[in-house]
Amino acid sequence: MSNGRTSRLYRALVRDKKIASDAEGFTGLPGNKYPHLFAFYASMMPGHKPAEAEAAIHAEIERLKKEDISDDELKMIKTRAKASLVRGLGSNQGLAFQLATYQSRYGDWRELFRSVDRIDQVSKADIRRVANEIFRLQ
Repeated sequence: MSNGRTSRLYRALVRDKKIASDAEGFTGLPGNKYPHLFAFYASMMPGHKPAEAEAAIHAEIERLKKEDISDDELKMIKTRAKASLVRGLGSNQGLAFQLATYQSRYGDWRELFRSVDRIDQVSKADIRRVANEIFRLQ
């Protein structure tokens, strides 16, 4: 929802508000096994201040917490997640890395192959619920 040119965050800050030339979010700081941080960033367009991006990012997070995403967004997110998973298996190194990651993270490398089913089970309500649990702005 925050990665790529069709993501909600990119559309809001770059395409719609035109305050940034790029905007993304990512997770995994400092690592993925234990509770970790989400990070968001935006590359500001000339004449715009970082505070504008901060406010816009916070607005998108609040919107995610209060409104269900559209059916099209949910489909796009699931498609991207599955494609990313498959791309990660495209080489011997990628396959080894993914198997090792799932073994260390879940204690069972087979979880890698169960991921597609878990992705398919995600609902719009799940996204809103998790957003409310995770994103607590202070």
